[in-house]
Amino acid sequence: MSTEAPIERHPAAIDPYAPDSGNEGYHVELYDLDLHYSVKNNRLRAGATLSVRALEPLTRLTLDLVGLHVSETRVDGRRAKHNQGPTKLAVRLPQPVEAGALLTLEVAYAGKPRPRRTRWGAIGWEELEDGSMVASQPTGSATWFPCNDTPAHRSRYRIQVRAEKEYRVVTNGVRTGQSSQGGDRVWRFQQDVPTASYLATVQVGRYVEDEIALGSVPGSVCYPAKLGLRVKADVHRRLPRMMDAFVAAFGPYPLPRYTVVVTEDELEIPIEAQGMATFGANHTLGDQSSDRLIAHELAHQWFGNSVGVQEWRHIWLNEGFACYAEWIWSEASGGPSAAELAARYHARLAALPQDILLGDPGPADMFDDRVYKRGALTLHALRIELGDEAFFDLLRSWTQRYRHAVVTTADLEAHVAELTGRSLTPLFDAWLRGLPLPALPVG
Repeated sequence: MSTEAPIERHPAAIDPYAPDSGNEGYHVELYDLDLHYSVKNNRLRAGATLSVRALEPLTRLTLDLVGLHVSETRVDGRRAKHNQGPTKLAVRLPQPVEAGALLTLEVAYAGKPRPRRTRWGAIGWEELEDGSMVASQPTGSATWFPCNDTPAHRSRYRIQVRAEKEYRVVTNGVRTGQSSQGGDRVWRFQQDVPTASYLATVQVGRYVEDEIALGSVPGSVCYPAKLGLRVKADVHRRLPRMMDAFVAAFGPYPLPRYTVVVTEDELEIPIEAQGMATFGANHTLGDQSSDRLIAHELAHQWFGNSVGVQEWRHIWLNEGFACYAEWIWSEASGGPSAAELAARYHARLAALPQDILLGDPGPADMFDDRVYKRGALTLHALRIELGDEAFFDLLRSWTQRYRHAVVTTADLEAHVAELTGRSLTPLFDAWLRGLPLPALPVG
């Protein structure tokens, strides 16, 4: 173990909205995952090697893990005793460590991965008709690897996946290689951008892959061959223009590449991951009817994936910004303006119960569509107050200043005050901390 590196400050790991996930006392600097997945049997055999920095004196480590059985744990190469409950893995350290110590934790585990049941539905590793996918927001990562499952801490990843050779594996980061092993193929990926656990993913399917240029950003689209014409009409033709529009509005794309996966299965909603988005076959019909969804998931690469929330109560900073990006794309592509869409959705929200506090909606309602739309309306009110030039300067400086960091609503308010020299507390009080829906400013 090493104590050479200074102790970094990290926010509290246990989130009030998800108190059963997350663990205090340490930070995972790197997850090195070696996964052997059988599509035919939905069977996972895996090893996880975690580089762990102690943030306080420790005698044990507790991690989140659900539905998979641990057979062995090692700390710095020495076998360690462990106990496993339904949602937690506790590893006793061979000897106590001081704050600042760097540990190497190895975990061997296996089982049939499946989603976990939560108040937000079934989330995590999901078996498809012919393949698998991961959709972890907010606490589903523990269904496929031992982790500190919190949005407040971010880590680097190395992911190696072995699966039957007829399947393509797609995960976060840059693909660093692939090789054949018996009747299987091994895929290797590296993600050096700090990533929240819920944004780590693995997608497995019978996909073809097209490389596409998204301006200066390398991109790829993976999809079942039979959906090719529909995918090319909805994704290949539209995504480059979306990227151009969002780079102009939000600043440089913050990740090394962008990958879109379209599954053969229908999905209830699209899913964002770090540098990736996954859509169901029902989201790519070839008629551009899912334009707003494709724009929404791309915008999350700036808002949510690069600039992430420190706690789930600030989720409007993810979803309100991504929803407003839909309106920006509508303007850029010749559809209704943001002002028209703001008026339309304000009228719809006014007809609904006003019982959600946008700045702290509570865990049961954090994915309520009113959070998304009222968050977008808050940004439109801010745009009217500041004017277009100052508003978009604000967005670009926000994504640059907090690139690959976690933030709170207070950070945004302070950023607005610093850039404009004005306190807009009344505006934020009305939209974020009051229940009644404010009138939409005229401008």
